[in-house]
Amino acid sequence: MSQAAVELDYAQAVAYLVGRIDYERMLSVPYEIREYKLDRMRDLLARLGNPQDRLSIIHVAGTKGKGSTSAMIAGILSAAGQRTGLFTSPHLDAVEERLAIDGVPCPAVRLAELVRQLRPTVDAMDAEAAQQINETGPTYFELTTALAWMHFVSAGVDAAVLEVGMGGRLDSTNVCQPRLTVITSISYDHTRQLGETLAEIAGEKAGIVKPGVPLLSGVCDDEPRQVIAAVARSCGAPLIQLGTDFEFEYHARSNGSHGATSATLDFKHRRPAFKQPDSLAPWSLPDVELAMPGRHQAANAAVALAAIDQLRAGGWAISDEAVRRGLATTRCRGRIEIVSRRPTVVVDVAHNVASIDALLSVLDESFPPGRRRLIFATSRDKDVRGMLVRLLPAFDDVILTRYANNARGMTAEEVAEIAQDIIGQDTGAIRFRLAADSTAAWEAMAHSAEADDLIVATGSFFLAAEIRRLAIA
Repeated sequence: MSQAAVELDYAQAVAYLVGRIDYERMLSVPYEIREYKLDRMRDLLARLGNPQDRLSIIHVAGTKGKGSTSAMIAGILSAAGQRTGLFTSPHLDAVEERLAIDGVPCPAVRLAELVRQLRPTVDAMDAEAAQQINETGPTYFELTTALAWMHFVSAGVDAAVLEVGMGGRLDSTNVCQPRLTVITSISYDHTRQLGETLAEIAGEKAGIVKPGVPLLSGVCDDEPRQVIAAVARSCGAPLIQLGTDFEFEYHARSNGSHGATSATLDFKHRRPAFKQPDSLAPWSLPDVELAMPGRHQAANAAVALAAIDQLRAGGWAISDEAVRRGLATTRCRGRIEIVSRRPTVVVDVAHNVASIDALLSVLDESFPPGRRRLIFATSRDKDVRGMLVRLLPAFDDVILTRYANNARGMTAEEVAEIAQDIIGQDTGAIRFRLAADSTAAWEAMAHSAEADDLIVATGSFFLAAEIRRLAIA
């Protein structure tokens, strides 16, 4: 097949996927009426031969940190010689990023092949749904989840790490039977779909817990922690918790004028993992290098290490050296990622208050003092005020904008109304300007910034992806 034919085949495959219902790009996600959707996902997988049942799965949920924790677990397993699949969402540049094996996204030609295999089944389901009232065929996320499992099975992976898309209980990934489940954190996000309280959100996240399957939890707040513990008890799932069963200490490392690119972690498992003989000593691992800075990433790494300890207790061969190598090399694009120097440009996918707090903490502890500039855009369903209250005072120059091609994005003017309300009449204290889209925002910022400035783009996965492409062009 010629290169042109390959590119056409790939473009057609992507177009087919993009043409599906995509809740990631819808203004309102009707999560509360999706009870039946897991049945549709099960139907799809049954027609495909249930590929998920042929995989050793680690299933990861959480409000924030689930993507990084998933990548860390996968990175350690790959470093240990385990052929490892990693399913994450959303992607920054291309859909095949969601389907990675040992850090390598699914090749475009392979994605096209997988879509060709999948399409007859989906077309049949579409035809059947058309004959029923209020029924639709599989969604974009359901198809990408199925494609990941098909890809991993055909590649013969030893393990598959799955990041939950949203929530947990009704997520399309929640039809698997994992070896291990993980909940990284609980904070406020997707409240329209998951609930207005941390307890309600925790209940949705804990929907991934399976009877008898060990659960690793990095949740520290008492209210959601109690909910998760109750669900674990009701399922007979052994529970391993941060602060009770394992702990960590974080040490920031500065990298001079260019900002931090790494940090270290001291990890200690206070008691042997479940199924280990009581005579075995708890596991301690000091001075572990982290490729991703920040106390929040250290917490994610601690959860990942506790998960690895549980897998080792189950007979998986994972050396301390592999653990160190995996964490020292695992990076996630868009997570406090330095994409350019002079000026230093950082893109971050933070899109709720907790993740904005984590971003600002890293900027304060790991980047040198100096003029800081912000590009901000976000979605209508986020706590925009909560994010702006924290961000506006932390930057000397602010451009409010909108990411492209997604109905969920707020206009710059809408964001500006909230920003002005926060500032009130004191317009001299905090200044902001508007740009119609990310391209205009980047051009304006690049024109005004000086070599020693720090430019940060945050507020959304979509903005991070767009500014990232512009900054490295």
